[in-house]
Amino acid sequence: MSAKLDKMRAEREKARQKRDEWDRRFKEWDQKYREQENTEICDVTHSYNLTPDQLAELLRMVKETMPETAQVQETTKSFYDKEEEAHED
Repeated sequence: MSAKLDKMRAEREKARQKRDEWDRRFKEWDQKYREQENTEICDVTHSYNLTPDQLAELLRMVKETMPETAQVQETTKSFYDKEEEAHED
């Protein structure tokens, strides 16, 4: 093979190894994120002294009374925009 192909093959392999490493790191961080999210959900549930059945009922009630998804997304976005602005100051 030519030196140019050898160099390209080596660079391609190095890029593949980096990609695999980043994929692995992303999976680890995704798992850590989900674990933290679940912990915080449990903490909130416990802080209100809710049983799993009470939480399920509360979530059913909220779902029935929630506005359309687009409205929720717009409200949530504006809330987080205001939060970010407050933290920037």
